[in-house]
Amino acid sequence: MKELLTYVARNLVENPDQVSVNQYESGGETVLELRVAPEDMGKVIGRQGRIAKEIRTLIRSVAQRSGQRVSVEIID
Repeated sequence: MKELLTYVARNLVENPDQVSVNQYESGGETVLELRVAPEDMGKVIGRQGRIAKEIRTLIRSVAQRSGQRVSVEIID
């Protein structure tokens, strides 16, 4: 999941070298923390959070296929 999130985020932003994803476990769920450059934050979140919602939906659906629970947090 970490690699997929990194791939998606790097293709959305103008500074792909500043994309980082940290992974940790919390309450039986894998949490992915996405960090991007401050000027790219709007490209990852989108208008009214639409892109962020779609990223979360994509990661969650891929994780469910393998029986995992994953959430995505976008850190500013």
